[in-house]
Amino acid sequence: MHNNKVLSLLLAAALAGTVPVARAQADAAKKPADESSVSDELLGPGFWRLMGSPYTLHYHSDDNGDHEPIYMIGLERQRLDGWVWGGTYFSNSFGQPSGYVYLGEKITHFSRWDPLFVQWTAGILYGYKYPYEDKVPFNHNGFSPGATLSLGWQFTREFSAQAIFLGSAGIMFQVAIDLH
Repeated sequence: MHNNKVLSLLLAAALAGTVPVARAQADAAKKPADESSVSDELLGPGFWRLMGSPYTLHYHSDDNGDHEPIYMIGLERQRLDGWVWGGTYFSNSFGQPSGYVYLGEKITHFSRWDPLFVQWTAGILYGYKYPYEDKVPFNHNGFSPGATLSLGWQFTREFSAQAIFLGSAGIMFQVAIDLH
């Protein structure tokens, strides 16, 4: 069982690393050589997003009592083609310092309400350690694969809010400021 967890973790990390490389190669092939810049090659054309979460709603209380409050801060790169990558630092449901690095996609213009968007992410989660290591699947020494799905609203060019679905655990409410 131990080897399956390690293998799953390594496979998730490998897959997560291949998507932006393949996407960048495809984008570079479409773009004339004289239009590229160092910033575009390293970061992708786009902007940074500063995020924070003041509150998370848990679907169920913990077996040992109530969950601790969760606070999150993060920084994300939003590419103009919809791809995102970033990282967050947060206190998990049990008061342990934790982090999540990820890549994903922000999907817009799929409904009649232009400000509505959906975003998914997948990456590596760290922080659920003894005695809470069994609270996330495939955890190995605090590392586990992670994924989120969210529904959001872009209020202005710079300000948005999201409800991030955290599997069977709960919903995290997040606000973000785009740094254009």
